[in-house]
Amino acid sequence: MALNMKYRILLVCLSLAAFAAFVSAEEFGVKKKTPKSYEFGNVVMNNSSEKNGRAPVVFNHWLHRALYTCRVCHVDLGFGMQENSTGVTMDDNNKGLYCGACHNGKEAFAPETKNIIGSVVKNCDRCHSSGKKVKFEKDFSEFTKNLPRAKFGNKVDWIQAEENGLLHLKDHLAGITNTRKPIAAMTKDTELKSRQVGMPDIIFSHQKHSIWNGCELCHPEIFGVKRGATKYTMQDIFNGKFCGACHGKVAFPNTDCRLCHTKEV
Repeated sequence: MALNMKYRILLVCLSLAAFAAFVSAEEFGVKKKTPKSYEFGNVVMNNSSEKNGRAPVVFNHWLHRALYTCRVCHVDLGFGMQENSTGVTMDDNNKGLYCGACHNGKEAFAPETKNIIGSVVKNCDRCHSSGKKVKFEKDFSEFTKNLPRAKFGNKVDWIQAEENGLLHLKDHLAGITNTRKPIAAMTKDTELKSRQVGMPDIIFSHQKHSIWNGCELCHPEIFGVKRGATKYTMQDIFNGKFCGACHGKVAFPNTDCRLCHTKEV
């Protein structure tokens, strides 16, 4: 009888511990693993890879963002902002769509190339690399060693690197990009009031964002064109909406408040 009572007490204690852990996780959230610098922003594309017996594709944003503006991929090539929302297939790529618009042997390496003796070399693992030990042509540490540093994300200050002329972003793909009129320099910053007592207001730079995104990546799908028309909270941003569509996923994360809340109190 005494032994049975001990089991009952133990069961109650375990149940209470499990409930407390659940409540704590619900209230405070569960800390996620901080990605390594070269992993931050990586996207695993697995719409059809494993179904066709191949490893998923690992798309490294850090290299592509160092060479192209965001709108080349997300506007001109039609990639959705959400992971695996586009449904890219190898057949699409072979037709020159999506990844195939660049990976054609001219703009970037093709799925197959020939070596100096004329033998065909398949480059499948250079993209379908998830779970594999692949030696890539560009090494993150070597590629970024001379770029200005940041505290979070990739630990690279990409904006400063572009401003210093260390990056030369390509904003046009021949035969794909529609001819655009040059975007007028938007030197006027927008001040956004902070709702948190003691937190500095946000100084939003249209100029910096227009260099990388243009206008059409943000407006009107994410933000309305009329100022003040779109209502959102910091929690929305933490949940990956509005500013969080980029910040925390590819652009610098929201860990350092003063990167956005820059106006002195």
